[in-house]
Amino acid sequence: MNRDRFPGVAGPWARLDGPAGTQMVDVAIAAMDGWMRSGRGANHGGPFAAAVATEECVEESRAAVGRLLGAEPESVAFGPSMTALTMRLSAAVGRTLAAGDEVVVTRLDHDANVRPWVIAAERAGAVVRWAEPDRGSLALPVAAVEAVLSERTRWVAVTAASNACGTVPELEAIVAAAHAAGARVSIDAVAAVPHRRIDLAALGADTVACSAYKWYGPHVGILCGAPGVFAELRPDKLMPSPDAPHERFELGTLPFESLAGVTAAAGYMLEVGYDAIRAHEDALLSLAASGLAAIDGVTLHGDPPDRVPTLMFNVAGLTSTEVATALAERSVAVWDGNYYAWELERFLGLDPHGAVRAGFVHYNDESDARRLVEAVAEVAAGAASVASAETSSETPA
Repeated sequence: MNRDRFPGVAGPWARLDGPAGTQMVDVAIAAMDGWMRSGRGANHGGPFAAAVATEECVEESRAAVGRLLGAEPESVAFGPSMTALTMRLSAAVGRTLAAGDEVVVTRLDHDANVRPWVIAAERAGAVVRWAEPDRGSLALPVAAVEAVLSERTRWVAVTAASNACGTVPELEAIVAAAHAAGARVSIDAVAAVPHRRIDLAALGADTVACSAYKWYGPHVGILCGAPGVFAELRPDKLMPSPDAPHERFELGTLPFESLAGVTAAAGYMLEVGYDAIRAHEDALLSLAASGLAAIDGVTLHGDPPDRVPTLMFNVAGLTSTEVATALAERSVAVWDGNYYAWELERFLGLDPHGAVRAGFVHYNDESDARRLVEAVAEVAAGAASVASAETSSETPA
């Protein structure tokens, strides 16, 4: 992979913070800059040239995202974030729920695909059922979802990949099981799309949401619906705003310059191809996971049979913040806490400090993986040395 195409990666840092947001690719940066300098920027819907060009910019972006995610362009909605769009989706779904209906969520998901559904269910008097991952491997098999499905299940909200530990659930089987029970499925693909092909049509899911800034684009949220799904939902909107089913989910004026960047980033992902991305990232994941597992005092959380290249771990004697700070002092960028995997943190008994998260994307290389392992080994050895000294000082002479 060509790191030179990512200006933000230049410098001394090992950027393993990708699960929280990636550096932008050159073509996305250029597309945004070009749009803002072009003079074509206007609002859409007018008869003059700039307004027509703006409309074309929006439609080009819908088409590009549709190609990336296996969705029809007219079923692609944009918003400020995946969280905002999922809040709107769940609120609209909530109006279709009756008391006693059921919604299934998981303890593996980012809270953006949990809390909106819990809020909507509670307002409607519906019941929330919880699917739990395997406590040891953190795998989420179809059986975990089937165990909480019933004839009253209306929607299932599930991740395509854990943003915390990388678990890839048995997604196709989960979608099939939910549909067999008469339920619809909303997929949070934020942590998956940088690494795996997510095809709405092929999966047969009802909605898929993601964020372009996780796959080398700007901060734009995306919500795609299967044909006919959006038409049945009535999110809150202004009276004069467009009433096309997908546009009902878009509040206010879209960020046109950012959509130019989304188009370019989607094109880049398709150009590189997911086979090449996965082969490169799987090698980094294997190197880092095996290296961390061999360090005394390091606990890796989860070993699912399928995962994206994201690792969650703790170092004995240190909080996750202390570890992340020590790694930052060594120019290794990682995250600490729960990264909004709020339910998983509590499921594993890791609150209030959570765990360290290191993730790879395809601009990372072997040197980044080795630097992570070496830095964690230094930090763990230091913590063990301090603990040993403290124990010795407490031992009576």
